[in-house]
Amino acid sequence: MKPVVAEGPTSAGEVRPATRRLLVAFALLTFLAVTQLLLLADVADHYWAWEIRTEMTAAFLGAAYAAGFLLAVVSLRQHDWSLIRVPLMTVTAFTWLTAIATVVHLHKLLLVTGGPFARAVAWVWLAVYLVIPLACLAVVARQELRRVGPDVVVRPMPAWLTALLGAQGVLLFTAGALLFGSGLTVHHDEPRAAAAFWPWALMPLSAQVIGAWLMALGVAAALAIRQRDLSRLLVSAVTYTTFGICQFVAVFWHWSQFSRRDRWLEVYLVMLAVIVLTGAYGWWAARRAAGDPDLATEGRPSATTTDRGRPDVAG
Repeated sequence: MKPVVAEGPTSAGEVRPATRRLLVAFALLTFLAVTQLLLLADVADHYWAWEIRTEMTAAFLGAAYAAGFLLAVVSLRQHDWSLIRVPLMTVTAFTWLTAIATVVHLHKLLLVTGGPFARAVAWVWLAVYLVIPLACLAVVARQELRRVGPDVVVRPMPAWLTALLGAQGVLLFTAGALLFGSGLTVHHDEPRAAAAFWPWALMPLSAQVIGAWLMALGVAAALAIRQRDLSRLLVSAVTYTTFGICQFVAVFWHWSQFSRRDRWLEVYLVMLAVIVLTGAYGWWAARRAAGDPDLATEGRPSATTTDRGRPDVAG
């Protein structure tokens, strides 16, 4: 009897066209956000969707969107859903949290009170965060429905990395939740009661969006630990590393806005350093696993199995 490889138009793990279209849209939107917020942070109070009065706040958001842009670009190069599953679920969490912040602070958007450019940006922001969260949910749901079983772990995550990533995830999610909660309870003043640990002043809407980024990173850490596979960590690790590096650039670009004696600034910088180092190791480990033929094929289904893991034999 001769083994036959099951064929079909798509495989259960393939990245669907709708997912790719969403990633292209996310790449374009994040690129525009980087230009507006990171490169033009000094005019964000006049040309963004809401008034951002602190340049460092605009720079933080721009740096975060730079990481999001790279996430989308690197994800578009992947063909297996398991390689971008964690990043897409992270994006979904972020967009839903930001949509909540947008609805809560709808009165802060410059929909009718800003200049022509700011009004256009505000309307685009509103449209994006009313549509993209639903699109993300639909895309992830359709991809997950096509999965036929759990992914095989090719290279297990070492215990020390699991512990380190778990600790970072808890810290990031907790900090994000505090910022997000502070923005929910304060509408017109700086939310310093719950956000006193943050190294620069934040207004409520900005605090919630920054909190959404941090909470999404915490979710990403939890999903990566649950996945447990270094060989599927590339996109997440690239994004994590880029986030830390870009935040360092933002801090030193606007260094004059910080108090040198602020202990929370020191904690913030240490956390960024840990993020960069952790992400860089994950990046290296994922590339090593992908480049090692033994690691790349270990534990994967045989070519003579069907998409449901059962041998298909024809005589």
